[in-house]
Parts: sequence; C-alpha cells; structure tokens
Amino acid sequence: MSSTPRTADAVTGDSLWSAFLPLLPFMATVFAGFFAMGMALPVLPRHVHEALGQGTVVVGFVMGSQYLSAVFGRMVAGGSVDARGPKHAALAGLGFAVAVGALYLASVPFAGMPDVALLLVLAGRLLSGFAEAFVITSTLAWGLARVGPAHAGKVFGWMGVALFAGFAAGAPAGTFLHGHFGFAGVAIAVVSVASVGWVATHRIAAVAPSTLPRLPFHRVLGVVKLPGLGLTLCSLGYAMITAFAVLLFAERGWGGGALAVSCMGVGFIAGRLLFGQLPDRVGGARVAMFCVLGEAVGLALLWIAPHPAVAWFGAALAGGGYGLGFQGFGVEAVRRAPAQSRGSAMGAYVIFQDVSMGLGPPLGGLLAQAAGLDAVYLAAAVGAVGSAAVAAVLARRPA
Repeated sequence: MSSTPRTADAVTGDSLWSAFLPLLPFMATVFAGFFAMGMALPVLPRHVHEALGQGTVVVGFVMGSQYLSAVFGRMVAGGSVDARGPKHAALAGLGFAVAVGALYLASVPFAGMPDVALLLVLAGRLLSGFAEAFVITSTLAWGLARVGPAHAGKVFGWMGVALFAGFAAGAPAGTFLHGHFGFAGVAIAVVSVASVGWVATHRIAAVAPSTLPRLPFHRVLGVVKLPGLGLTLCSLGYAMITAFAVLLFAERGWGGGALAVSCMGVGFIAGRLLFGQLPDRVGGARVAMFCVLGEAVGLALLWIAPHPAVAWFGAALAGGGYGLGFQGFGVEAVRRAPAQSRGSAMGAYVIFQDVSMGLGPPLGGLLAQAAGLDAVYLAAAVGAVGSAAVAAVLARRPA
C-alpha cells in the first residue's frame, strides 16, 4: 500500500464516506494492529483460567494489565507523534505487536510451570498496551493531519470502524486457531499479522511534525479532562464485555461467548457507519449524551438476558452506543487542544479509556466473586448513565 500526501481540503462533504478514501491507508494500519491483538482476546481469559488454573481475579488482572501499561504508552506515543511524526509511532506500535506474539509463543513450552507461563503472558499483555497505544494514537493524529480538524469526527469514526473490524474479525479467528492449533497457533498468527501490517504501513507517506512549541503533557491532560471523564465511564461496558463475556456465557451454559465480543464490534461499526457524521454536524457532546444511554440499555440486557440471543443483541447495542460516545467525546477533546499538540491530545484522551479498561476488569473480578458475573454488567450500565451526565455538562460548555 502507498499513499500520496494531499491537502486537508480533499474532504468536501459532510458524509462520513467523504473521508473514506483519504483515511483508508491509516485504517488498514489500525485493522492490522487490532486484528493481531484481537485474536488473543477471546482466548486469553480461558487460557489463564483453564490452562494455567487461575481464578477470576487473576483473569481480570491479566486482561486489565494491558490498559494500565497503555497509560504510559500513550504518554510516550503522543510525544513521539508530535516530535517525530505519526509514521514513526505507527511502525513502533506494530513492532510492539510482533513482540507480543513472540512472548505468547515463548510461554507455550512452560505449560507445566504455570507461574512462569503466566508471567510471560502477563508481559505480553503489558506490551500490548504499548502496541495498541502507539497504533491508535499515531493513526488518529495522522488522519487529522490528512483531512484537517474540521473532520475530526470522521477521523474518529473511521479509525474506530477499523479498530473494531480488527477486533470483530480477530475474535473468531483466534477462537478457531486455538481450537485447531492451541495457544501456540494464536501466538504465531499474532506475529504474522502484525509483521504484514508493519510492512504495509512502511509504504505510507510520512507527515512532517509541527515545529511550533508543544504543551507539556500534564497541561494537555488538563485540556481534555472533562471529555476524558465521560470516556472513562462509558468504557466500563467495553471492559466488562471483553474481559468477562466468555466466562459469563460459560457460567450460564451457553456457547458463543466469543461471538458476544464480535457482536459488540459489529454494533460499534454499524453505529459509526449509520451515524458517524453526526458529531461533526451537531456536536460531539450531544451525540455522546444520547448514545451512551443506548449503551446503558445494552448492558442492562446483558445483565438480565434469559437467552444468548438477547445477550448478543445487548452486546451489539452496547458497542454501537459506546462507539458513538467515544467519537463524540473525542471530537470535544480535539476542539479543546492546540494544533501542535494534537498527538499528545489523542494520547491523553484515550488514557481515560485505559484507566477504565485497566481498573475495570480486576474490580469487576472482585464484584463477580461477591455478586456473580452478571453484576458486572449492571455496574457498567450505571457507569454509562454517569457518562451521559458528563456529556450533558459538555453540551453546556462548548469549546
């Protein structure tokens, strides 16, 4: 794949599709990175729980550890994007993804030593935080440089579609590979897909970084703190579905737990494709306010679902609401950040998601021990309602 630099006026319409071709190379980078990471998502909870003999708290910690490391990854990634340009950061992120697969593969020979295997898997999860942080932070900033900040909603929209397309495709692929080739097969696939993504991304034309003075990261964090709080609260549903959906389905005696993760991704993509133009048109806060309420309804359906089909639908609805909430709050963050620090702003904004994703699974594991796995989805629904309240405040405080 190659890309020729164009000016920001390449996007001339309000439709989400008007930005599709200009953003396609960066979407391919995101898809490759998150497809690689997504293959391990449905496999790791069962691998840690069954093959390595760990309980739900450890499962939650392993799954959430990626997002704790991503907090530091985004600080570094944002600074790297602003100082050296987004292409350098994107290549670094895909390189980290290759190393993640290598760590997973290195854990396989230690199946008889579960503590050693667990440490290697945990190291892979921690490095996954850096891989995903660098990939998404760099491509968001790259896309903004390509089409301009007036189309920030479209950038968030299409990068999010690529991200969840990667996850949605990766989950069943990882399940298939694990069933036929074991955890080693998944690890080899992670290395292979990330390597292909690195080669393709290397062919995309670079964008020169800004020479204007950049804000210190702590000031950028302060600029985006209110949209970030909304993101933290609505990300709890995403965290609970990725960490515990497979175990919830198994506990209820249902098959298709990995499909719940895929349904969330399909809902995310469908929401973006149908309504992804709205944040640029009517404002990010207004869109986020209504959509995270829809997410809350989807999470409540997961909580009370009497049948797997209801749970799949709830996961899809939660994914759609969350995807547009992420996009809406992201538009508010971009509009509050100076141009020369937008890479740092992207990193700072998504840190708030990482906090939720890092703390949510281990806290959810504790809640599951005390009240059952279904209780984590009720708690996430309450968080989504709180996110809607933050969006209402932002709507009264335009940038």
